[in-house]
Amino acid sequence: MASTSRRALRLLSLFGSRRLWPLRELATALAVSERTVRRDIETLRGLGYPITTVHGPDGGYQLGAGHTLPPLVFDHDQALAVAVALQTAPGTVFGLSDDAARALVTLEQAMPAALRESMKSLRLTKLQNYWEFAAPPIDSTVLTAVGAAVRHRHALVTETLRADGSRPGTGDDDFVAARRIEPHHLVVWAGRWYLVAYDLGDHQWRVHRVDRLRPRPTTHRFSPRRLPHDDRAHFVMSSHDRGDAPAAWECTGSARLNLPAGVVARWAPSGSVVEHLDTEYCRLTLGAWSWAGIAGILATFDTELTDLHPPELAQACRRLADRLTVVADTGGRP
Repeated sequence: MASTSRRALRLLSLFGSRRLWPLRELATALAVSERTVRRDIETLRGLGYPITTVHGPDGGYQLGAGHTLPPLVFDHDQALAVAVALQTAPGTVFGLSDDAARALVTLEQAMPAALRESMKSLRLTKLQNYWEFAAPPIDSTVLTAVGAAVRHRHALVTETLRADGSRPGTGDDDFVAARRIEPHHLVVWAGRWYLVAYDLGDHQWRVHRVDRLRPRPTTHRFSPRRLPHDDRAHFVMSSHDRGDAPAAWECTGSARLNLPAGVVARWAPSGSVVEHLDTEYCRLTLGAWSWAGIAGILATFDTELTDLHPPELAQACRRLADRLTVVADTGGRP
């Protein structure tokens, strides 16, 4: 009986995560036979849950329309996942850090004793990664507007803050002119929110930093378009013109690399900027706590470096080259 009850709760949580479930997939998820799944479904129906059968090749079972699941139907692994997610969520949206902490307390209070103890066992200390430079936090209303437009496939009219991410002043040059775009995907990478969108002005795919957008929703619907690359993650990571700006470091320098901008953009650390020069060359601007640090990062690209700025960076590259020459000649022996 206890095993049946646990499976029934697990079954309810599955219906909460997806509307329609084929019988075979339910049996796989629960690690039981299809006959057992049918029996558990009948048990839930007997408890008043309107689980309906959908016939046809794409059919299965679903919770009846208009019925909501009872709150907090979590199994053990889901409870731990929620606890970890709420404590490790990046603070990239204004005000959500406090809300996440309050949500965790609320969830713990509503959990059964066993699950509550499991959640309390995971008290985490989140440390800052100094190589991760998140964008300024986003206003939740902006994120909601963009997310809703992506979901409902509604075009947006957007104005974009200047490349340095500064807030608007009084001059007209503070904004890039309003553009009409079709928002397709939201992507989070290195603590920054990006929007993959199709620009209706110049008919180009672009990647926008959401924290720099000032969107105005419309009711104009659009049809999905195929991305220039099948992998949206690759498309975002290899797009050099995605609105990033150099992070604040003790030292900031730049160099011309004999590599395409798309290759460098994918592997450059967050808080750096890649400028397209031509099909074979780009300029990388980045920072570190020392000039040697920048030189070391540039060396990882394993390509020719020219036009280094400022002079301190060029000097650091020479010093690094001298040290590596000694290592190569001595084999690392003291």
